[in-house]
Amino acid sequence: MFTLTEVASLNDIQPTYRILKPWWDVFMDYLGIVMLMLAIFSGTMQLTKDQVVCLPILEQTPEGTGGFLGPQPSETADGLWNKESAIGEQAAPLMAKRPPDTIAPTVHFTQPATYGQPQPTGVRTKLDFQQYVFVNQMCYHVALPWYSKYFPYLALIHTIVLMVSSNFWFKYPKTSSKIEHFVSILGKCFESPWTTKALSETACEDSEENKQRLAGASSLLKHLSTSSEEGSPNQSAPVLTKSGVTFSAEKLVSEIPSMTILDKKDGEQAKALFEKVRKFRAHVEDSDLIYRLYAIQTVIKTVKFILILCYTMTFVASIDFDHVCEPEIKHLTGYAKFHCTHNMAFMLKKLLVSYIALICVYGIICIYTLFWLFRRPLKEYSFEKVREESSFSDIPDVKNDFAFLLHMVDQYDQLYSKRFGVFLSEVSENKLREISLNHEWTFEKLRQHVTRNSQEKLELHLFMLSGVPDAVFDLTDLEILKLELIPEARITAKISQMINLQELHFYHCPAKVEQTAFIFLRDHLRCLHVKFTDVAEIPSWVYLLKSLRELYLVGNLNSENNKMIGLESLRDLRHLKILHLKSNLTKVPTNITDLSPHLIKLVIHNDGTKLLVLNSLKKMMNLAELELHNCELERIPHAIFSLNNLQELDLKSNNIRTIEEIISFQHLKRLTCLKLWHNKIITIPLSISHVKNLELLYLSHNKLESLPSSLFTLLKLRYLDVSHNSIVVIPLEVGFLQNLQHFAITGNKVEVVPKQLFKCTKLRTLCLGHNCISSIPEKIGQLSQLAHLELKGNCLDRLPAQLGQCCLLRRSCLIVEDHLFDSLPMEVKESINQESSVSFTNGCKCLSDGR
Repeated sequence: MFTLTEVASLNDIQPTYRILKPWWDVFMDYLGIVMLMLAIFSGTMQLTKDQVVCLPILEQTPEGTGGFLGPQPSETADGLWNKESAIGEQAAPLMAKRPPDTIAPTVHFTQPATYGQPQPTGVRTKLDFQQYVFVNQMCYHVALPWYSKYFPYLALIHTIVLMVSSNFWFKYPKTSSKIEHFVSILGKCFESPWTTKALSETACEDSEENKQRLAGASSLLKHLSTSSEEGSPNQSAPVLTKSGVTFSAEKLVSEIPSMTILDKKDGEQAKALFEKVRKFRAHVEDSDLIYRLYAIQTVIKTVKFILILCYTMTFVASIDFDHVCEPEIKHLTGYAKFHCTHNMAFMLKKLLVSYIALICVYGIICIYTLFWLFRRPLKEYSFEKVREESSFSDIPDVKNDFAFLLHMVDQYDQLYSKRFGVFLSEVSENKLREISLNHEWTFEKLRQHVTRNSQEKLELHLFMLSGVPDAVFDLTDLEILKLELIPEARITAKISQMINLQELHFYHCPAKVEQTAFIFLRDHLRCLHVKFTDVAEIPSWVYLLKSLRELYLVGNLNSENNKMIGLESLRDLRHLKILHLKSNLTKVPTNITDLSPHLIKLVIHNDGTKLLVLNSLKKMMNLAELELHNCELERIPHAIFSLNNLQELDLKSNNIRTIEEIISFQHLKRLTCLKLWHNKIITIPLSISHVKNLELLYLSHNKLESLPSSLFTLLKLRYLDVSHNSIVVIPLEVGFLQNLQHFAITGNKVEVVPKQLFKCTKLRTLCLGHNCISSIPEKIGQLSQLAHLELKGNCLDRLPAQLGQCCLLRRSCLIVEDHLFDSLPMEVKESINQESSVSFTNGCKCLSDGR
């Protein structure tokens, strides 16, 4: 036997699951408990009290006999009823063994027979007690309807099935894990201090104090934008989008520090909750298993209700107190029919009616549940009301099982969903990150990370933070700000304090900017570096910085299949002078022509992608410097020859093999610098002599084997670099280059240094290292301005003492083996070792870098 507690445990769920139990499920649970108690009570009564009492029905004797058919009772001579004779011959042995007190008083009469007195009334039978028990048992199974006997057990089974159906979705493994995870996260979100803080801030946003602050901030915006062409900035503007130029819609009250401060532990827990909610949403929104399972179990309960009601109503009338029983045991008792009474009939009928009433209520609730399930789409959930009541207008709508669970929670308490929505909002997450970030990155900590770069400018580089700390904008003396891998970078109005800021770097950092901040950047920013993966990551406001002088874009500017360049209009960059593109272009973007009136320098580093179309260059008539690096060019592009104002051309790291087109450069009267280094050039054409104005020529890292004499007719040449080729001889005509200041022929096969080289008395840098030179002429002493000399890697056995006449040459700029330097006379070594001034050393180092 089982107890009520054990059976009721089938209906138990974890207390935390109560939030997923709407009122109808709770009501059905209580109905189930009542039905369970009714079934157990009925079963207990039936097991202990239920019985049938039967009496035989005697047939009438034929008319006129004046008696009954059947066995007649015997009478003794003394007038007393005799027990043995009344039982009969067959029952005599059994009666002899039975104790006297077991004889039923209603069956046998022991009364003196007095002549003249009335005889005892009633029906006399010859049945004994055991026969009555036997008859009762037989008639219980034969005469009673089956439903009267098994109703309590059926009710118990039905109730257990209904209980299991009601809570099956909490037990099924594929749904219980999701439900348990959801309830756990929901409880933590409800109790999180961040939820309380976020909602309390929302409640305070419309206070009178904030309205006054908003009015003050609006007046400040009007003051800052008096020279603006965009109109009044006191209007809130949306976040920048790709389709148009809009601005960050962060409410100004959010800029005011909140009085509520989370400790570090609460902040970390809130961050973890945001991550859990994000992962749970991605996991649960993929399917609708929970919804389907709940709907199926509700349908099962409804069908079960209809089934129970149908057959129960049929059998309720069959429960009666009186029954006629024909058990076919006449050969054992002598009677064919018995009149029986069922003592529990009245009680069972009342319990059955009660059970039917409970089942009807249960069924009505099931039908209502089905109506609720299918009257509206429960696989979609909208936070529209929460968005209207709070500042978190970005809370997304959810679907499938996630939506269904939230609908179920709303039936318990809508406050849970409201608090849960805080952790679905990116705005809320960003606010949390901002608070944590500002606690971690204080002004003092940021000041420690400020450095000076090679140009002696104050620079701050922030890497992989959750946002831009507010204290950054308090570094008013900062000149360069670099933000790298900061996904939620937001430039606030406080940047207007950084009056010395001239250069910004965004490396994989799609920054959002408020309107006031944009106005400041538009009027003050001079240099901008943007590194990105896709062109869509370039903020739209970049194309509106009218005061920008230099723009550096590093990333993929091509769209799918390299069919179209994804660079927006540049016509608003009216002061842009330098445009640097490091990408994988197949053609020069046509919208670069928007910059043609004022662009001076264009740099394209193509990372090995072949640049096929350069027609747009023809329109860049004011271009002074052009760099086309790593573009897989095989010849000098003809579009370049139309750039009449071109002064410097750099075609580094291409695939150029011949430069016969160099004669066309004679039309570029202003061309003074030509860089053809890191190519595959085999020969220098004689027509190079027509480029009369060349002053700097870079031909290093090619496959040159000789230098034509016509090269040395370029009398304006100041810089000549032919290092890392296969040159064997330095032509004698090198002496014609009287203006030559830098000559580099390192890494060739030169064996002899001609004396004519030392007629170039303006030489300041001479690089002869890694050749096959065996001696240095003594005329090297004529190079009075020589400050850098490289001789390392040759076949020298000594150095000329005349090096001492090169008064600007110092040991740090003399690149030679130590044993060769030690071979110099003592006074020469002392002269070279002497550091006359810091300026000479710095100048020497600069020369060694190449210019």
